[in-house]
Amino acid sequence: MGKVLIAPSLLAADFLHLEEAARLVNDHADIFHLDVMDGTFVPNISFGFPVVEALRPVAKKPMDVHLMIVHPEKYIERFAKAGASMISFHEEAAEADGSDPAEILRSIRSFGVSPGLVVNPDIPAEKLFPYLELCDFVLIMSVFAGFGGQKFIESSYEKIRAVRKEILRRGLDVKIEVDGGVGPSNAAALADAGAEILVAGSSVFKAADPAAAVAALRGQSCEQV
Repeated sequence: MGKVLIAPSLLAADFLHLEEAARLVNDHADIFHLDVMDGTFVPNISFGFPVVEALRPVAKKPMDVHLMIVHPEKYIERFAKAGASMISFHEEAAEADGSDPAEILRSIRSFGVSPGLVVNPDIPAEKLFPYLELCDFVLIMSVFAGFGGQKFIESSYEKIRAVRKEILRRGLDVKIEVDGGVGPSNAAALADAGAEILVAGSSVFKAADPAAAVAALRGQSCEQV
């Protein structure tokens, strides 16, 4: 396993100072994590194409767009053209509207974007297994999608281990991303379980020193790599 990548979640940033948040990610982290919420699949509404497009000229690191929306297949091309390097969507969102997750994953890749599939805490890890060959990464939610600042769900470790075991069994190159309640206190354990991308929102942007918070996450996770 390579080094663990740190992906600060812009949802927790100060929207009046997004340029400062972009500078933080460019200078200290590895990936921009952008949560797109529609108020239907999840109760909250966040941001969409304009924010991704605004970040594109200044983002020196990949933009990871996490779609918490219904009918994700309708918006793949627009987010790809807006500048996304990675796009993920929820398996249960596709299932609810009768879409085939495999087709959506292939669509994402057809635009030159890395495809990913997401599962909430109440969705079994095994739901990811049929699609692993089509993914560059999978996103395991360690809180329920839709709200920042939730407490980390401890059963997430076992889900990460199960997915990692299946990835290794098949000899695939699929990264495991974890989002929700991630901070320096659990970064090492998450890396040990098999996580390779750590999404951190409140623990970075609400910290007194966000750059130091990223360094702490990186330091803790690197101990296990």
